[in-house]
Amino acid sequence: MTGQQSEGDRKHPVDETLPPLKMFTSGLQHVAAMYAGVVAPPMIVGPACGLSATETAFLMGASLFTAGIATLLQTLGFWKVGARLPFVNGVSFAGVTPMVAIGKAQGPGDALPVIFGAVIVAGVLGFLVAPYFSKLVRFFPPVVTGTVITLIGVSLLPVAFNWSQGGNDRAPDYGSLTNIGMAALTFLIVLVLRRTLRGFLQQIAILLGLIAGTLIAIPVGITHFSALSEASLVGFPTPFHFGAPQFDLAAIVSMCIVMLVCMTESTADMLALGRIVGRPADERTIEGGLRADTLGTALSPLFNGFANSAFAQNIGLVAMTRVRSRFVVATGGLILIVLGLCPVAASVISLVPLPVLGGAGIVLFGSVAASGIQTLATAAMEKGDNALIVAAAVGVGLIPIAAPDFYHHLPKDLLVVLDSGISTGCLVAIVLNLAFNHFGRKTADGGTAEGDPADGTAAAARGEAETAPRPASGATDEAGAPAAAPAH
Repeated sequence: MTGQQSEGDRKHPVDETLPPLKMFTSGLQHVAAMYAGVVAPPMIVGPACGLSATETAFLMGASLFTAGIATLLQTLGFWKVGARLPFVNGVSFAGVTPMVAIGKAQGPGDALPVIFGAVIVAGVLGFLVAPYFSKLVRFFPPVVTGTVITLIGVSLLPVAFNWSQGGNDRAPDYGSLTNIGMAALTFLIVLVLRRTLRGFLQQIAILLGLIAGTLIAIPVGITHFSALSEASLVGFPTPFHFGAPQFDLAAIVSMCIVMLVCMTESTADMLALGRIVGRPADERTIEGGLRADTLGTALSPLFNGFANSAFAQNIGLVAMTRVRSRFVVATGGLILIVLGLCPVAASVISLVPLPVLGGAGIVLFGSVAASGIQTLATAAMEKGDNALIVAAAVGVGLIPIAAPDFYHHLPKDLLVVLDSGISTGCLVAIVLNLAFNHFGRKTADGGTAEGDPADGTAAAARGEAETAPRPASGATDEAGAPAAAPAH
Protein backbone atom coordinates (compact mmCIF):
# COMPACT_ATOMS: atom_id res chain seq x y z
CA MET A 1 0.00 0.00 0.00
CA THR A 2 1.23 3.50 -0.80
CA GLY A 3 2.88 5.28 2.13
CA GLN A 4 3.07 2.13 4.21
CA GLN A 5 6.44 0.60 4.99
CA SER A 6 6.71 -3.09 4.17
CA GLU A 7 7.43 -5.51 6.97
CA GLY A 8 10.82 -6.35 5.46
CA ASP A 9 11.87 -2.68 5.43
CA ARG A 10 10.94 -2.05 9.06
CA LYS A 11 13.71 -2.06 11.61
CA HIS A 12 13.62 -4.74 14.25
CA PRO A 13 13.29 -3.20 17.76
CA VAL A 14 16.78 -4.53 18.51
CA ASP A 15 18.22 -2.25 15.81
CA GLU A 16 16.21 0.86 16.63
CA THR A 17 17.75 3.99 18.11
CA LEU A 18 15.90 6.04 20.73
CA PRO A 19 15.94 9.79 21.43
CA PRO A 20 19.14 10.87 23.26
CA LEU A 21 17.52 11.33 26.70
CA LYS A 22 15.80 7.95 26.57
CA MET A 23 18.99 6.35 25.30
CA PHE A 24 21.05 7.77 28.16
CA THR A 25 18.62 7.09 31.02
CA SER A 26 17.86 3.56 29.81
CA GLY A 27 21.59 2.87 29.42
CA LEU A 28 22.25 4.28 32.89
CA GLN A 29 19.59 1.94 34.26
CA HIS A 30 21.52 -1.02 32.85
CA VAL A 31 24.73 0.25 34.48
CA ALA A 32 23.00 0.71 37.84
CA ALA A 33 21.67 -2.86 37.66
CA MET A 34 25.07 -4.44 36.97
CA TYR A 35 27.48 -2.07 38.77
CA ALA A 36 27.75 -4.12 41.97
CA GLY A 37 28.39 -7.29 39.97
CA VAL A 38 31.28 -5.66 38.09
CA VAL A 39 33.12 -4.24 41.11
CA ALA A 40 32.56 -7.23 43.42
CA PRO A 41 35.17 -9.60 41.84
CA PRO A 42 38.06 -7.09 42.03
CA MET A 43 37.00 -6.26 45.60
CA ILE A 44 37.55 -9.96 46.42
CA VAL A 45 40.57 -10.72 44.24
CA GLY A 46 42.48 -7.51 45.09
CA PRO A 47 42.96 -8.16 48.84
CA ALA A 48 43.63 -11.85 48.12
CA CYS A 49 46.56 -10.76 45.93
CA GLY A 50 47.91 -8.44 48.61
CA LEU A 51 46.69 -5.15 47.12
CA SER A 52 46.10 -2.05 49.20
CA ALA A 53 42.75 -0.26 49.28
CA THR A 54 44.01 2.27 46.72
CA GLU A 55 45.25 -0.46 44.35
CA THR A 56 41.99 -2.37 44.77
CA ALA A 57 40.06 0.77 43.82
CA PHE A 58 42.27 1.03 40.70
CA LEU A 59 41.40 -2.59 39.88
CA MET A 60 37.68 -1.78 40.23
CA GLY A 61 38.00 1.14 37.80
CA ALA A 62 39.83 -1.11 35.34
CA SER A 63 37.01 -3.66 35.57
CA LEU A 64 34.42 -0.99 34.74
CA PHE A 65 36.51 0.20 31.78
CA THR A 66 37.02 -3.30 30.32
CA ALA A 67 33.35 -4.19 30.90
CA GLY A 68 32.44 -1.17 28.76
CA ILE A 69 34.76 -2.30 25.96
CA ALA A 70 33.37 -5.86 26.06
CA THR A 71 29.79 -4.54 26.01
CA LEU A 72 30.52 -2.42 22.93
CA LEU A 73 32.03 -5.47 21.22
CA GLN A 74 28.81 -7.38 21.91
CA THR A 75 26.24 -4.72 20.98
CA LEU A 76 27.91 -2.94 18.04
CA GLY A 77 30.39 -5.55 16.92
CA PHE A 78 32.59 -5.71 13.82
CA TRP A 79 33.35 -8.40 11.24
CA LYS A 80 32.13 -11.67 12.84
CA VAL A 81 32.50 -10.40 16.41
CA GLY A 82 29.44 -9.52 18.51
CA ALA A 83 25.95 -10.94 19.01
CA ARG A 84 24.50 -7.50 18.13
CA LEU A 85 21.86 -7.97 20.81
CA PRO A 86 21.22 -5.83 23.94
CA PHE A 87 23.81 -7.96 25.72
CA VAL A 88 25.76 -6.59 28.71
CA ASN A 89 29.21 -7.97 29.47
CA GLY A 90 31.23 -7.68 32.66
CA VAL A 91 33.66 -9.48 34.96
CA SER A 92 32.63 -13.10 35.41
CA PHE A 93 32.15 -14.38 38.95
CA ALA A 94 33.09 -17.88 37.75
CA GLY A 95 36.76 -16.89 37.81
CA VAL A 96 36.83 -15.45 41.34
CA THR A 97 37.60 -18.69 43.22
CA PRO A 98 40.38 -19.85 40.83
CA MET A 99 41.93 -16.35 40.79
CA VAL A 100 41.93 -16.18 44.59
CA ALA A 101 43.62 -19.61 44.65
CA ILE A 102 46.24 -18.40 42.14
CA GLY A 103 46.79 -15.27 44.23
CA LYS A 104 47.43 -17.32 47.36
CA ALA A 105 49.80 -19.68 45.53
CA GLN A 106 51.90 -16.85 44.08
CA GLY A 107 53.80 -14.10 45.85
CA PRO A 108 52.14 -10.67 46.17
CA GLY A 109 54.24 -9.28 43.32
CA ASP A 110 53.53 -12.15 40.91
CA ALA A 111 49.87 -12.93 41.64
CA LEU A 112 48.19 -10.51 39.24
CA PRO A 113 50.73 -10.95 36.38
CA VAL A 114 50.17 -14.73 36.55
CA ILE A 115 46.37 -14.24 36.61
CA PHE A 116 46.50 -11.83 33.67
CA GLY A 117 48.71 -14.20 31.65
CA ALA A 118 46.28 -17.07 32.23
CA VAL A 119 43.28 -14.88 31.29
CA ILE A 120 44.96 -13.83 28.02
CA VAL A 121 45.62 -17.44 26.98
CA ALA A 122 42.10 -18.53 27.98
CA GLY A 123 40.59 -15.67 25.96
CA VAL A 124 42.64 -16.47 22.85
CA LEU A 125 41.81 -20.18 23.01
CA GLY A 126 38.14 -19.37 23.57
CA PHE A 127 38.16 -17.09 20.51
CA LEU A 128 39.59 -19.90 18.37
CA VAL A 129 37.05 -22.53 19.48
CA ALA A 130 34.02 -20.17 19.37
CA PRO A 131 32.91 -21.31 15.85
CA TYR A 132 32.84 -24.94 17.01
CA PHE A 133 31.31 -24.22 20.42
CA SER A 134 28.47 -22.26 18.80
CA LYS A 135 27.28 -25.39 16.98
CA LEU A 136 25.95 -26.60 20.33
CA VAL A 137 22.92 -24.38 19.70
CA ARG A 138 21.20 -27.37 18.08
CA PHE A 139 21.19 -29.03 21.50
CA PHE A 140 19.19 -26.17 23.07
CA PRO A 141 15.50 -26.81 22.20
CA PRO A 142 12.78 -25.11 24.31
CA VAL A 143 12.88 -27.81 27.00
CA VAL A 144 16.58 -27.04 27.54
CA THR A 145 16.54 -23.27 27.07
CA GLY A 146 13.49 -22.85 29.29
CA THR A 147 15.15 -24.85 32.04
CA VAL A 148 18.39 -22.90 31.80
CA ILE A 149 16.66 -19.49 31.69
CA THR A 150 14.65 -20.42 34.77
CA LEU A 151 17.83 -21.52 36.54
CA ILE A 152 19.54 -18.25 35.61
CA GLY A 153 16.82 -16.29 37.35
CA VAL A 154 16.62 -18.59 40.37
CA SER A 155 20.43 -18.64 40.72
CA LEU A 156 20.54 -14.84 40.76
CA LEU A 157 17.84 -14.40 43.42
CA PRO A 158 20.19 -15.34 46.34
CA VAL A 159 22.45 -12.49 45.17
CA ALA A 160 19.53 -10.08 45.56
CA PHE A 161 18.72 -11.55 48.98
CA ASN A 162 22.35 -11.09 50.07
CA TRP A 163 22.34 -7.48 48.88
CA SER A 164 19.06 -6.90 50.71
CA GLN A 165 20.74 -7.93 53.97
CA GLY A 166 23.73 -5.65 53.40
CA GLY A 167 26.06 -7.66 51.17
CA ASN A 168 28.71 -8.42 53.81
CA ASP A 169 27.80 -11.27 56.16
CA ARG A 170 30.62 -10.24 58.52
CA ALA A 171 29.25 -6.75 59.07
CA PRO A 172 27.42 -6.15 62.36
CA ASP A 173 24.34 -4.80 60.58
CA TYR A 174 24.06 -7.71 58.15
CA GLY A 175 20.42 -8.76 57.99
CA SER A 176 19.33 -5.89 60.21
CA LEU A 177 15.78 -4.59 60.21
CA THR A 178 17.06 -1.37 58.61
CA ASN A 179 18.67 -3.15 55.67
CA ILE A 180 15.76 -5.51 55.04
CA GLY A 181 13.29 -2.66 55.50
CA MET A 182 15.06 -0.54 52.87
CA ALA A 183 15.12 -3.50 50.47
CA ALA A 184 11.39 -4.09 51.03
CA LEU A 185 10.62 -0.40 50.56
CA THR A 186 12.58 -0.24 47.29
CA PHE A 187 10.85 -3.42 46.13
CA LEU A 188 7.45 -1.81 46.76
CA ILE A 189 8.48 1.47 45.13
CA VAL A 190 9.53 -0.35 41.94
CA LEU A 191 6.26 -2.28 41.83
CA VAL A 192 4.17 0.86 42.40
CA LEU A 193 6.10 2.77 39.73
CA ARG A 194 5.71 -0.05 37.24
CA ARG A 195 1.98 -0.20 37.95
CA THR A 196 1.19 3.52 37.92
CA LEU A 197 3.60 5.06 35.40
CA ARG A 198 3.15 4.92 31.65
CA GLY A 199 5.38 5.13 28.60
CA PHE A 200 9.03 6.02 29.03
CA LEU A 201 8.77 6.62 32.79
CA GLN A 202 7.48 3.09 33.23
CA GLN A 203 10.47 1.79 31.27
CA ILE A 204 12.93 3.44 33.68
CA ALA A 205 11.00 2.45 36.81
CA ILE A 206 14.02 0.49 38.10
CA LEU A 207 16.27 3.55 37.81
CA LEU A 208 13.65 5.78 39.47
CA GLY A 209 13.23 3.20 42.22
CA LEU A 210 16.98 3.09 42.85
CA ILE A 211 17.14 6.89 43.03
CA ALA A 212 14.15 7.07 45.40
CA GLY A 213 15.55 4.29 47.59
CA THR A 214 18.97 5.96 47.76
CA LEU A 215 17.46 9.32 48.75
CA ILE A 216 15.38 7.68 51.48
CA ALA A 217 18.47 5.77 52.68
CA ILE A 218 20.39 9.03 53.34
CA PRO A 219 18.53 10.00 56.54
CA VAL A 220 18.36 6.31 57.49
CA GLY A 221 22.17 6.31 57.54
CA ILE A 222 23.10 3.55 55.09
CA THR A 223 24.21 5.82 52.22
CA HIS A 224 27.95 6.47 52.57
CA PHE A 225 29.74 9.36 50.82
CA SER A 226 33.33 8.50 51.83
CA ALA A 227 34.14 6.94 48.43
CA LEU A 228 32.96 10.11 46.67
CA SER A 229 35.17 12.40 48.76
CA GLU A 230 38.27 10.21 48.30
CA ALA A 231 37.89 9.61 44.55
CA SER A 232 40.05 11.44 42.01
CA LEU A 233 38.60 13.18 38.97
CA VAL A 234 40.57 11.31 36.29
CA GLY A 235 42.17 7.88 36.42
CA PHE A 236 43.19 5.97 33.29
CA PRO A 237 43.83 2.21 33.74
CA THR A 238 47.51 2.20 32.77
CA PRO A 239 48.30 -0.86 30.60
CA PHE A 240 49.95 -3.68 32.60
CA HIS A 241 49.94 -1.49 35.70
CA PHE A 242 50.82 -4.48 37.91
CA GLY A 243 53.58 -5.84 35.64
CA ALA A 244 53.95 -7.79 32.41
CA PRO A 245 51.86 -10.97 32.20
CA GLN A 246 53.42 -14.24 33.29
CA PHE A 247 52.38 -17.63 31.99
CA ASP A 248 51.98 -20.45 34.51
CA LEU A 249 50.64 -23.79 33.21
CA ALA A 250 48.45 -24.63 36.22
CA ALA A 251 46.92 -21.14 36.22
CA ILE A 252 46.30 -21.33 32.47
CA VAL A 253 44.50 -24.68 32.75
CA SER A 254 42.36 -23.33 35.58
CA MET A 255 41.32 -20.19 33.65
CA CYS A 256 40.66 -22.19 30.46
CA ILE A 257 38.11 -24.24 32.42
CA VAL A 258 36.60 -20.98 33.64
CA MET A 259 36.42 -19.77 30.03
CA LEU A 260 34.47 -22.87 28.98
CA VAL A 261 32.05 -22.32 31.86
CA CYS A 262 31.63 -18.68 30.82
CA MET A 263 30.99 -19.71 27.20
CA THR A 264 28.35 -22.22 28.31
CA GLU A 265 26.56 -19.61 30.42
CA SER A 266 26.84 -16.97 27.69
CA THR A 267 25.30 -19.38 25.16
CA ALA A 268 22.36 -19.94 27.47
CA ASP A 269 22.06 -16.19 28.11
CA MET A 270 22.07 -15.39 24.39
CA LEU A 271 19.32 -17.95 23.77
CA ALA A 272 17.33 -16.42 26.63
CA LEU A 273 17.81 -12.87 25.42
CA GLY A 274 17.04 -13.81 21.82
CA ARG A 275 13.65 -15.16 22.84
CA ILE A 276 12.89 -12.13 25.02
CA VAL A 277 13.65 -9.57 22.28
CA GLY A 278 11.93 -11.58 19.53
CA ARG A 279 15.12 -12.34 17.59
CA PRO A 280 16.05 -15.96 18.34
CA ALA A 281 19.79 -16.46 18.60
CA ASP A 282 20.98 -18.71 15.78
CA GLU A 283 24.37 -20.35 15.38
CA ARG A 284 25.88 -17.26 13.73
CA THR A 285 24.65 -14.98 16.51
CA ILE A 286 26.06 -17.23 19.21
CA GLU A 287 29.38 -17.54 17.36
CA GLY A 288 29.65 -13.73 17.19
CA GLY A 289 28.64 -13.38 20.82
CA LEU A 290 31.22 -15.92 22.00
CA ARG A 291 33.89 -14.21 19.91
CA ALA A 292 33.03 -10.91 21.62
CA ASP A 293 33.16 -12.59 25.04
CA THR A 294 36.53 -14.18 24.42
CA LEU A 295 38.08 -11.22 22.59
CA GLY A 296 36.99 -8.94 25.42
CA THR A 297 38.54 -11.41 27.85
CA ALA A 298 41.83 -11.53 25.94
CA LEU A 299 42.03 -7.71 25.81
CA SER A 300 40.99 -7.10 29.43
CA PRO A 301 44.37 -7.90 31.06
CA LEU A 302 45.98 -5.21 28.90
CA PHE A 303 43.99 -2.72 31.01
CA ASN A 304 44.21 -4.79 34.23
CA GLY A 305 40.82 -6.48 33.83
CA PHE A 306 39.63 -10.07 34.18
CA ALA A 307 37.57 -12.58 32.16
CA ASN A 308 34.29 -11.16 30.83
CA SER A 309 30.97 -12.87 30.22
CA ALA A 310 27.26 -12.10 29.98
CA PHE A 311 25.45 -10.40 32.85
CA ALA A 312 22.16 -12.25 33.27
CA GLN A 313 20.64 -9.60 35.56
CA ASN A 314 20.42 -7.24 32.60
CA ILE A 315 18.38 -9.80 30.69
CA GLY A 316 15.76 -9.39 33.41
CA LEU A 317 15.88 -5.63 32.88
CA VAL A 318 15.25 -6.06 29.13
CA ALA A 319 12.37 -8.44 29.87
CA MET A 320 10.75 -6.06 32.33
CA THR A 321 11.22 -2.73 30.53
CA ARG A 322 10.70 -4.15 27.00
CA VAL A 323 13.36 -1.74 25.74
CA ARG A 324 15.06 -4.03 23.23
CA SER A 325 17.42 -1.63 21.43
CA ARG A 326 21.02 -2.80 21.45
CA PHE A 327 22.10 0.82 21.15
CA VAL A 328 20.68 1.48 24.62
CA VAL A 329 23.05 -1.16 26.01
CA ALA A 330 25.87 0.26 23.87
CA THR A 331 25.21 3.60 25.58
CA GLY A 332 25.53 1.74 28.88
CA GLY A 333 28.89 0.44 27.64
CA LEU A 334 30.04 4.00 26.96
CA ILE A 335 28.92 5.01 30.46
CA LEU A 336 30.98 2.13 31.90
CA ILE A 337 34.05 3.36 30.02
CA VAL A 338 33.52 6.89 31.39
CA LEU A 339 33.13 5.48 34.90
CA GLY A 340 36.40 3.59 34.46
CA LEU A 341 38.15 6.79 33.38
CA CYS A 342 36.51 9.00 36.02
CA PRO A 343 36.56 7.54 39.56
CA VAL A 344 34.37 10.39 40.82
CA ALA A 345 31.59 9.42 38.42
CA ALA A 346 31.97 5.77 39.42
CA SER A 347 31.65 6.77 43.06
CA VAL A 348 28.31 8.47 42.34
CA ILE A 349 26.90 5.18 41.06
CA SER A 350 28.36 3.38 44.09
CA LEU A 351 26.26 5.59 46.39
CA VAL A 352 23.32 3.24 45.82
CA PRO A 353 23.24 1.12 49.01
CA LEU A 354 23.25 -2.64 48.48
CA PRO A 355 19.90 -3.13 50.30
CA VAL A 356 18.30 -0.71 47.83
CA LEU A 357 19.90 -2.59 44.92
CA GLY A 358 18.73 -5.88 46.44
CA GLY A 359 15.11 -4.76 46.58
CA ALA A 360 15.16 -3.87 42.89
CA GLY A 361 17.15 -7.02 42.11
CA ILE A 362 14.35 -9.27 43.35
CA VAL A 363 12.10 -7.87 40.62
CA LEU A 364 14.84 -8.05 37.96
CA PHE A 365 15.98 -11.59 38.65
CA GLY A 366 12.44 -12.84 39.14
CA SER A 367 11.69 -11.52 35.63
CA VAL A 368 14.40 -13.80 34.21
CA ALA A 369 12.88 -16.84 35.92
CA ALA A 370 9.43 -15.85 34.63
CA SER A 371 10.82 -15.70 31.08
CA GLY A 372 12.16 -19.23 31.52
CA ILE A 373 8.76 -20.48 32.64
CA GLN A 374 7.20 -18.80 29.62
CA THR A 375 9.67 -20.65 27.36
CA LEU A 376 8.89 -23.97 29.05
CA ALA A 377 5.24 -23.41 28.17
CA THR A 378 6.22 -23.97 24.50
CA ALA A 379 8.05 -27.25 25.23
CA ALA A 380 5.03 -29.60 25.32
CA MET A 381 5.61 -30.55 28.94
CA GLU A 382 2.61 -32.87 28.92
CA LYS A 383 4.19 -35.17 26.31
CA GLY A 384 7.16 -37.49 26.44
CA ASP A 385 9.79 -37.17 29.15
CA ASN A 386 10.14 -33.40 29.09
CA ALA A 387 8.75 -32.92 32.60
CA LEU A 388 11.32 -35.42 33.87
CA ILE A 389 14.13 -33.58 32.06
CA VAL A 390 13.11 -30.27 33.64
CA ALA A 391 12.69 -31.82 37.09
CA ALA A 392 16.14 -33.45 37.05
CA ALA A 393 17.96 -30.43 35.58
CA VAL A 394 16.35 -27.94 37.95
CA GLY A 395 16.98 -30.25 40.90
CA VAL A 396 20.69 -30.59 40.11
CA GLY A 397 20.99 -26.90 39.24
CA LEU A 398 19.57 -25.88 42.61
CA ILE A 399 22.16 -27.86 44.60
CA PRO A 400 24.80 -25.06 44.73
CA ILE A 401 22.07 -22.60 45.73
CA ALA A 402 20.26 -24.65 48.38
CA ALA A 403 23.34 -26.48 49.73
CA PRO A 404 26.50 -24.45 48.93
CA ASP A 405 28.81 -26.98 50.66
CA PHE A 406 27.32 -30.03 48.94
CA TYR A 407 30.42 -30.67 46.80
CA HIS A 408 33.06 -29.59 49.34
CA HIS A 409 34.76 -33.03 49.46
CA LEU A 410 35.29 -33.13 45.68
CA PRO A 411 38.49 -31.90 43.93
CA LYS A 412 38.68 -28.12 43.81
CA ASP A 413 39.17 -28.12 40.04
CA LEU A 414 35.70 -29.62 39.62
CA LEU A 415 34.13 -26.92 41.77
CA VAL A 416 34.62 -24.37 38.98
CA VAL A 417 31.80 -26.16 37.13
CA LEU A 418 29.85 -27.74 40.00
CA ASP A 419 29.52 -24.52 41.99
CA SER A 420 27.62 -22.97 39.07
CA GLY A 421 24.02 -24.14 39.15
CA ILE A 422 23.54 -22.69 35.67
CA SER A 423 26.34 -24.80 34.19
CA THR A 424 25.40 -28.05 35.94
CA GLY A 425 21.70 -27.64 35.21
CA CYS A 426 22.47 -26.82 31.57
CA LEU A 427 24.65 -29.91 31.14
CA VAL A 428 22.05 -32.19 32.77
CA ALA A 429 19.27 -30.78 30.58
CA ILE A 430 21.33 -31.27 27.39
CA VAL A 431 22.36 -34.83 28.24
CA LEU A 432 18.86 -35.93 29.29
CA ASN A 433 17.28 -34.30 26.23
CA LEU A 434 19.65 -36.25 24.00
CA ALA A 435 19.02 -39.48 25.93
CA PHE A 436 15.22 -39.22 26.05
CA ASN A 437 14.31 -37.31 22.89
CA HIS A 438 17.03 -38.25 20.39
CA PHE A 439 18.87 -41.50 21.01
CA GLY A 440 16.95 -44.73 21.04
CA ARG A 441 13.60 -43.35 19.81
CA LYS A 442 11.97 -46.02 17.63
CA THR A 443 9.77 -45.08 14.69
CA ALA A 444 6.86 -47.05 13.34
CA ASP A 445 9.10 -48.73 10.72
CA GLY A 446 11.64 -49.81 13.30
CA GLY A 447 14.13 -47.01 12.64
CA THR A 448 15.52 -44.57 15.15
CA ALA A 449 13.93 -41.13 15.34
CA GLU A 450 16.08 -38.05 15.52
CA GLY A 451 13.83 -36.37 18.07
CA ASP A 452 10.36 -36.06 19.44
CA PRO A 453 8.39 -33.58 17.35
CA ALA A 454 6.12 -32.94 20.28
CA ASP A 455 8.79 -31.17 22.28
CA GLY A 456 10.26 -29.11 19.49
CA THR A 457 13.61 -30.95 19.42
CA ALA A 458 13.47 -32.67 16.06
CA ALA A 459 14.37 -29.61 14.01
CA ALA A 460 17.11 -28.72 16.45
CA ALA A 461 18.58 -32.18 16.10
CA ARG A 462 18.74 -31.73 12.33
CA GLY A 463 20.56 -28.42 12.78
CA GLU A 464 17.59 -26.38 11.55
CA ALA A 465 17.41 -24.14 14.63
CA GLU A 466 19.61 -21.54 13.03
CA THR A 467 17.36 -21.20 9.97
CA ALA A 468 14.05 -20.97 11.84
CA PRO A 469 11.85 -18.04 10.83
CA ARG A 470 11.96 -15.06 13.13
CA PRO A 471 8.78 -13.52 14.50
CA ALA A 472 7.62 -10.29 12.94
CA SER A 473 9.28 -7.13 14.17
CA GLY A 474 7.80 -5.98 17.41
CA ALA A 475 5.56 -9.04 17.80
CA THR A 476 4.19 -9.30 21.30
CA ASP A 477 1.99 -11.61 23.27
CA GLU A 478 -1.20 -10.63 25.04
CA ALA A 479 0.69 -9.38 28.08
CA GLY A 480 2.85 -7.12 25.96
CA ALA A 481 5.98 -9.26 26.30
CA PRO A 482 7.92 -10.21 23.18
CA ALA A 483 6.38 -13.24 21.53
CA ALA A 484 8.34 -16.43 21.94
CA ALA A 485 9.81 -18.00 18.84
CA PRO A 486 7.60 -20.74 17.43
CA ALA A 487 8.52 -24.27 18.46
CA HIS A 488 10.08 -26.30 15.68
